Amino acid sequence: MKKVIIVGATSGIGREVALRMLKRGWLLGIAGRREDLLEELRESYPENVVAYPIDVTREDAAERLMPLIRLRGGMDLFFLASGTGRRNPSLDEDMEVRTAETNVSGFIRVVTAACRYFESAGGGHVAVISSIAGTKGLGPAPAYSATKRFQTIYIEALAQLYHTKNVPLRFTDIRPGFVDTALLNSKVHTYPMLMRPNRVAEAIMRALDKKKRVAVIDRRYRILVFFWRLIPRWIWERITLR
Repeated sequence: MKKVIIVGATSGIGREVALRMLKRGWLLGIAGRREDLLEELRESYPENVVAYPIDVTREDAAERLMPLIRLRGGMDLFFLASGTGRRNPSLDEDMEVRTAETNVSGFIRVVTAACRYFESAGGGHVAVISSIAGTKGLGPAPAYSATKRFQTIYIEALAQLYHTKNVPLRFTDIRPGFVDTALLNSKVHTYPMLMRPNRVAEAIMRALDKKKRVAVIDRRYRILVFFWRLIPRWIWERITLR
């Protein structure tokens, strides 16, 4: 049975993916900030789940990942679903900084810790949820789009690094479009091609099974991203996004 560590398993996409892994009988070590939600999932699957609270924005996040791996008895797959981001056209400084603390600093802490573990173990699989928002700078959400671009480049660099080291470490960069989770607050704002978390989780499982290097979810967004990349910068910067 596959042993998986999920950081960000308490809600949204992370929880949906965790539930699908549990249906397969996989053994999970789950982490997040909300201890009550972690415990709720652990109590529902006591034979398959161990839980440990981790806040990726805290400096001890990498250190806390190691006890969770030991509790689980090892790790075959590290799955990072923790992330944040809000529309911020007013450029509220605190909001921008909090986004960077989670999506950049927190991302680095736990991803590098997972990579070090897999290097010592002789290989493994690291999967992270980034976003198609990293394709272009989005005016209404500057920090979110910039940090998601950072994540895709960071994973690309790690893939090259471990290939150079001759370590069989696989990476999967999962890039969803708009997903109807609490993060978007879709009751207040309207988003095109909004996807349900359960459908996204199913697509993620298929990508993990195939060990895809990059998985844009879904087909509509793959087409959108293709054309986004063709738009010249001088045109893009003159497009009004709401």
